[in-house]
Amino acid sequence: MALPLDIPCDGIMNSIADGVFTVDMEWNVTFFNKSAERITGIPAAEALGRKCWEVFRSSLCDGRCALAQCMSEGANLSNVSIFIIRSDGTKVPVSISAAPLHAGDGSLLGGVETFRDLTDVALLRKEVEARFSFEDIVGKSRAMTRLFDLLPRIARSDATVLVTGESGTGKELVARALHSVSPREAEPFVAVNCGALPDTLLESELFGYKAGAFTDAKGDKPGRFALAGRGTIFLDEVAELSPAVQVKLLRVLQERVYEPLGSTAPERTEARVVAATNRDLDELAASGAFRQDLFYRLNVARIHIPPLRERPEDVPLLVAHFVSRFNALTGKSVEGVSAEVLATLLRHDFPGNVRELENILEYAFILCPGGLVQPEHLPEGLRPAARHAGVRHSAAPLTMEQIKARAAREAVLRHGGKRMAACRELGITKDTLRRLLAQIEDVDE
Repeated sequence: MALPLDIPCDGIMNSIADGVFTVDMEWNVTFFNKSAERITGIPAAEALGRKCWEVFRSSLCDGRCALAQCMSEGANLSNVSIFIIRSDGTKVPVSISAAPLHAGDGSLLGGVETFRDLTDVALLRKEVEARFSFEDIVGKSRAMTRLFDLLPRIARSDATVLVTGESGTGKELVARALHSVSPREAEPFVAVNCGALPDTLLESELFGYKAGAFTDAKGDKPGRFALAGRGTIFLDEVAELSPAVQVKLLRVLQERVYEPLGSTAPERTEARVVAATNRDLDELAASGAFRQDLFYRLNVARIHIPPLRERPEDVPLLVAHFVSRFNALTGKSVEGVSAEVLATLLRHDFPGNVRELENILEYAFILCPGGLVQPEHLPEGLRPAARHAGVRHSAAPLTMEQIKARAAREAVLRHGGKRMAACRELGITKDTLRRLLAQIEDVDE
C-alpha cells in the first residue's frame, strides 16, 4: 500500500462508515476520520499526535497489536473481532483490518487500520439468544423450540416429571428450569444423584434417620425429601435405584409419605419429584429390571432432550452462550469463534453432548487471549491437522491453505450454495472464496 501519510483524499475517507486511522513509525496517530471520531467519541483534534493505544485502549493494546504485527510481517490483517473503550468508558465491539503503509520507494512509513462498529450486531445476537433460550437452556432446533413451549405448561402443574436423554444433554438444567418458573420457585431445589451413593446411604440421604437408628446415629437427620419441603426434589440417574429403594419411592409417589430410618411414624412430603435417566427406562421396566408400577408413577409428564448430534443448528447458539459465560467468569473479551472453529464444531458428533461442547470452549479459553477462538486453541483431537491425520492415516498432513479450502466448501454447503452468505460467515471476499474453492480438488486427492 503506497499512500502518503497526509492522505490527500480526506473527503473520501471521511465519507465512509468505517473508522480509519493511520500511525507513523513511532505509533503517533497521523490521520483520524469522522467515523473514527463517532465510534470512539474522541475528536480528531485530540487523537492526532497521540499514541494509538492512548486513543483506543483496545483488547489488543497489551502487546498483541494488530498494526505492529502487520508492520513487522509486511502482511495485511483482516476482520479481527476485538473491543475498544470509548472516551466515556463504554466497551464497543469492533471488527478491525490493518495494513502497513509504504512510500513510493517501498520504505515503511507506518500503518493504517480500519474498524467497524459491531454494536448493532452484538445487540442482535443478544436478541436472538433471548428468543431461542429458556432459563439457561439454549437452542433453536425444532426439538428445542417444542421443549421451550412445553416446559412452562408442565412447570405450572404438580405432575411428576421424567426427563430422559443421553449424558451431558442438560437434564438437570431442565429440572432447574421447571422449578424456577413454577409456583414453587421460592422453595428449595434439592438434587440427588442416585447412582453415586450405595443403597444404604442413599436411603438415609433421601428419607433421613432418627437417633439410634444405627451406630453413630446420635441425633435425628432430615433427609432430602424433608429438606425440599414444598419445593422440588431432582432424582438424577433414577434407573440406578435398588429394588428396596424403588419400593420406598413408590410409596412416596402414591401416598406422599415416607418413613425415616429408625422411625415408626410416617412423615408427609409435599415436594414435587422430577426424575432423570440416560437409560431406556421403558425397556428396563418391560424386562423387569425396574418396577413397572414405579415407572408409570414417574412417567406422568415426560420430557426427552435429543442429543446434540441430532440438532447441529443449536451449536452456534450454544457456542455464543458459553463464550458469554466464560467471558464473565474469566474477565476476558473473547468475541466468539472463527469460521474454521465453527466448521470444526459443526462436523463433530459430540458423544458427550452439550457438556462436551462446554468443556471444549472452557479449554479454548485457557489458550485464547482474546479476539476469536482459533483452531490452535481447541483440544488436540479437534485441531484440523490432528483430525485429518486421524482420517487420512498415512497421507501427508494438510496445509493451512488446504484446511481453509475445506472450510470454505463446507460454508458454501451450509448455506445451500449461496456464496455471498458463505463469504459473510467466513469474513472473506468473493475472490478469496473463489480461489479457495478452486483448490478443493487438490485437497481431496
